[in-house]
Amino acid sequence: MTIPAPPDQPNPADHKPAGQDPWGPPPSGPALAHFPPHPMLPAPVAPVSNGMGITALVLGITGVVLGLVIFLFWMSWLPALLAVVFGFIGLSQVRKGLANNRAMALTGAILGIVGLLIAVGGGVFAVTMVKRSADDTRAKADEAKASASSAEKDRHLSFGETYTYENGLKVTVAAPQPFTPDEYAYGHAKGNKAVQVTVTVINTSTSRVSVKTGLPDVNDANGASAELVIDGSGRQKVITGYLLPGKEAVGKYAFSLPPDAAGRIEVEFSPDAMRWNDAYWSGPTS
Repeated sequence: MTIPAPPDQPNPADHKPAGQDPWGPPPSGPALAHFPPHPMLPAPVAPVSNGMGITALVLGITGVVLGLVIFLFWMSWLPALLAVVFGFIGLSQVRKGLANNRAMALTGAILGIVGLLIAVGGGVFAVTMVKRSADDTRAKADEAKASASSAEKDRHLSFGETYTYENGLKVTVAAPQPFTPDEYAYGHAKGNKAVQVTVTVINTSTSRVSVKTGLPDVNDANGASAELVIDGSGRQKVITGYLLPGKEAVGKYAFSLPPDAAGRIEVEFSPDAMRWNDAYWSGPTS
């Protein structure tokens, strides 16, 4: 018995080959076509980044150049240090396959190390030179101080000793002698002790020398300035004017001292107070 097909639907029996059961399993057809597997696509390649190596090389060169300049070596340590850092980062990227400029990165790192060594060496050299300069300056200052102290000591003499100035004048102050002012004396108080100071100046140079300040200063035993005595006896003589080579000038001056400070005096004298320091002669009075 055959079941009729629904309307508008083909009857399966119409498509079955003759002699085949229309309701049986379909006959085995030809095998499906075999397609070869898709070929594997290549893995994506990471982009090459050579920036670290290039930066290391530039910074390394900069560090070395700055280190070789005398006044700029102190600036070389920073680019040199950065060159070492970037150089090692660049080498790490080369090992990971992210860069291919190994020689550039290695050169930058090496130059950075050289720059650091130059910076350290320059710093040590600068510190050494500054210390040496400071030591020299201190030594010169000590020498000048010692020389000044020695010169100051040399300018303090006893009566009868001679001091020679740089212009060739030799000055000697003799021990003070008693002086009796006349009745018309000026600067001598009654009861004081008057003394006479004799200054001898000899020109040992080969040219004439001006003696502009031929008046000495006298301090008594208390350090007070003694009064200059002027009388009409004509015994006082002031050194002034020019002194010819080999010539001698003698000055005589009288001073009045208070009785309680007349036992010892100090005489200050300079042939030219504007150019030469005073020399000092001291000792007891007669």
